[in-house]
Amino acid sequence: MATTQEQKATPNILNNTTTTTSSWADPLRNRPSVATVISAVDSFSDPPPNTTSTTKGIPVMTRAQTCHPLDPLSAAEISVAVATVRAAGATPEVRDSMRFVEVVLVEPDKQVVALADAYFFPPFQPSLLPRTKGGPLIPTKLPPRKARLVVYNKRSNETSIWIVELREVHAATRGGHHRGKVISSEVVPNVQPPMDAVEYAECEAAVKDFPPFREAMKRRGIEDMDLVMVDAWCVGYHSEADAPSRRLAKPLIFCRTESDCPMENGYARPVEGIHILVDMQNMEILEFEDRKLIPLPPADPLRNYTSGETRGGVDRSDVKPLQIIQPEGPSFRVNGHFIQWQKWNFRIGFTPREGLVIYSVAYIDGSRGRRPVAHRLSFVEMVVPYGDPNDPHYRKNAFDAGEDGLGKNAHSLKKGCDCLGYIKYFDAHFTNFNGGVETIENCVCLHEEDHGILWKHQDWRTGLAEVRRSRRLTVSFICTVANYEYGFFWHFYQDGKIEAEVKLTGILSLGALQPGESRKYGTTIAPGLYAPVHQHFFVARMDMAVDCKPGEAFNQVVEVDVKIEEPGKNNVHNNAFYAEEKLLKSESEAMRDCNPLSARHWIVRNTRTVNRTGQLTGYKLVPGSNCLPMAGSEAKFLRRAAFLKHNLWVTPYVPGEMHPGGEFPNQNPRVGEGLATWVQKNRSLEEADIVLWYVFGITHIPRLEDWPVMPVERIGFMLMVFHSNHMGFSIAPQL
Repeated sequence: MATTQEQKATPNILNNTTTTTSSWADPLRNRPSVATVISAVDSFSDPPPNTTSTTKGIPVMTRAQTCHPLDPLSAAEISVAVATVRAAGATPEVRDSMRFVEVVLVEPDKQVVALADAYFFPPFQPSLLPRTKGGPLIPTKLPPRKARLVVYNKRSNETSIWIVELREVHAATRGGHHRGKVISSEVVPNVQPPMDAVEYAECEAAVKDFPPFREAMKRRGIEDMDLVMVDAWCVGYHSEADAPSRRLAKPLIFCRTESDCPMENGYARPVEGIHILVDMQNMEILEFEDRKLIPLPPADPLRNYTSGETRGGVDRSDVKPLQIIQPEGPSFRVNGHFIQWQKWNFRIGFTPREGLVIYSVAYIDGSRGRRPVAHRLSFVEMVVPYGDPNDPHYRKNAFDAGEDGLGKNAHSLKKGCDCLGYIKYFDAHFTNFNGGVETIENCVCLHEEDHGILWKHQDWRTGLAEVRRSRRLTVSFICTVANYEYGFFWHFYQDGKIEAEVKLTGILSLGALQPGESRKYGTTIAPGLYAPVHQHFFVARMDMAVDCKPGEAFNQVVEVDVKIEEPGKNNVHNNAFYAEEKLLKSESEAMRDCNPLSARHWIVRNTRTVNRTGQLTGYKLVPGSNCLPMAGSEAKFLRRAAFLKHNLWVTPYVPGEMHPGGEFPNQNPRVGEGLATWVQKNRSLEEADIVLWYVFGITHIPRLEDWPVMPVERIGFMLMVFHSNHMGFSIAPQL
């Protein structure tokens, strides 16, 4: 991922791609004066001789350290990592069979991040590190960056994980050999990694070329295979037949009506009654059966989702232009991936699986200085289970992050951005299945928005009124997974609030009906067409650090419920109610559900810091609308998604605990892997480095108005400043 406006492009001869080099100057040359009293030590690695020099006690690197430890991998780094792993293959056959599912940064220890932010990168924050007698000892350079690669061997059907140290990445831009070093490699048995777009395209071609399939389509009046859409859905895990010993897909079939109408909604004509099982390793059709001839839904005049003007009509002629302008530019400042806005500062990253990641969130609070809120915020998984027990819909329970990758399916906003005003874009770099590097231009959008009234009061005695408008900073990206679009937004407010929002839109996944038929488990939305009921669940992982410096573990979680006072002497008027707190002492106690009837919320509290009233400081997690799975406890998809059984989970921070359903949910036969397994340790949470896992969802009962495309639905939650009186916000929040 690279900033599109602040970095220069140079050719990468290894993969014919574009790599990026930062325009930052050497950060050590602009150190604050505190650096003059720092002794230089090399504690991370053994550098080659003469790599540093010393001027008046200040260690100066001979080559600028251009990448912050949390910056996403550049195109050059991805190229070097891939080349290093490929070169390590034992035989030419092994090397030729390597398919690269994911290449991501190995995120360093929090202490390394603190060191980088304190002395190596602006705005230089020495206060992040604890004070020591004689001044802190720091290395003359940061440890080498590392990449983690998930590699699928197409010949052997094996999945392996590689760790590569990236030492001389700049050599790739000069046409030199790879200069990475393999630190470790491990074959992971009995798993299947996420599917790739290359595989989806190959699967579609294989199905269309299969003679029995072509005959089945002829029975439905379709001979032009260019009209046919084949979506290769993962099989999930329903029985031993879905075991990961084979790489499998069960495609869904759809059909357009016109080959020369690229914006036609092909999902409006599902092809039902055809059963296909595809071996994705060898691209072979393992099973095929034309079980039932269901007529294709008739063409509908609303099948296109292009604007009215392109169809010779008009959408809304009465809408006048609305212009959002910032003639003096934005209020935010961007330095590489470091963002400053109002009293907020944070870093942004991006991964193929999660998409947008927010790092090192802090609030500048007057004389109290930089106050950390969270170390890392992201959406780590989402699950979409369907509620129709009929074939093929009962198998539709996609893990859109773990089986496909939210980041790898992100949009380039170059041609269609949903943001207005002054926008700062960031590019994202990924490996493709064959090991080349691809760039999604303008993948992440950063901009400011007016958000109505923040605060208002009118004095009825004087008639004087005061109103202050709310402005928020929004960081977002949008992805498409087959038919659905998901927009992920992190909003930062001036009153200290952080809001996470997901917008769901796009196209419904539909089913076909026999003439006169209707379905109990869906809504008829057009002749011969119905939309099955389904749910969407999202998992936000929040590595919190409320008023905690790196290395400190002084947070705990309190659940707050509003209780009605029992009738009696304390409630003679029967109007009394109060907020009751309960400390969640362990992981087993912290498996919790939302309760809007008691206004339930949770507070991440610092155990050592107090506010001006003498009470412990904290941030509260305020749920929005939510739900739980509408499924029986023995539902097959819950084998892989046991984390959906509760809205809130809390764990102490452990570096490897990242994916709530396990790293490889595709065809996963193991019950409860991931979050549901970790919490069985029942670790203490009374004073810990807290990680919140908030699961929120929406139950979608499609309406006739949803046809032909989805309106935008919004769900989310808020992290709010907690005040001692539990009442909400002030203009200048005191944590």
